[in-house]
Amino acid sequence: MIAVPSLRIIPLSEGEANIPEGTWPDRKLAAVTRAELWAFEVPQPKGRVLICAGGGYLQLMTDREGVEVAAWLNADDYNAYLLVHRLPGAANHQGGVWPADIALADGLAALKEIGSDLPLFLMGLSSGGHLAGALACQPEVTASGVLIAYAPINANHRDYKAPKGKPDYPPAEKQAFYNAWPIGIRAEPHGVPACPVFLAYALHDTAVPVEHALNFILTARDAGLDLDAHVFGQAPHGFALRDTDGSHAAWPGLALQWMAAKAI
Repeated sequence: MIAVPSLRIIPLSEGEANIPEGTWPDRKLAAVTRAELWAFEVPQPKGRVLICAGGGYLQLMTDREGVEVAAWLNADDYNAYLLVHRLPGAANHQGGVWPADIALADGLAALKEIGSDLPLFLMGLSSGGHLAGALACQPEVTASGVLIAYAPINANHRDYKAPKGKPDYPPAEKQAFYNAWPIGIRAEPHGVPACPVFLAYALHDTAVPVEHALNFILTARDAGLDLDAHVFGQAPHGFALRDTDGSHAAWPGLALQWMAAKAI
């Protein structure tokens, strides 16, 4: 089992400190009380990675898709920063709800806290991959690359749904964020990252259909983008770093090789 790495917590907004539910290594945040940056740093880093954990914009899988990922990156001498962002449509403790773009705003605030002296990568798993992709599209963000695993990057958008006819996702703010940022659709150029992209997907994933990746692959081919895409035949949704029963166990090594080649 991966040990819990040491961290420092950087508040990004007002509010009470977040307290994950459950026990290591399966903790999660079902409610986010404030935006935070969880910093996992090494003595001699060669780069920085902002991690966006999944949870469907309804919660955050802080251990499986956050802290464990940070420990893996630390072992390869990257400073890792887990974004704990507020959730679109969730109660804002002021009698209203957070707007559709709150996670994006928190991500941009986080990037201001991690410095600019080393190569920067963005990494997101599941819904966190959608957020990482949206961050990579912001004109003020300069990244060496973005890594996206089994993420609903574009086929939750109202015009590109897969399967066709599936209902909108509640709350309305969550669906609005998907509609605002379809990632990797050539007809939506504001959602096409300028930096190199690494994808890792599961062919038979029913939670996040492979159409999300296929849409991006076609866009990359037609637009001449720098894309490495991996679709694993027997991977389950949410394979993260735990599932090693299949060829998808190779994806962490492939990702590190790709990062070493793209670091600028």
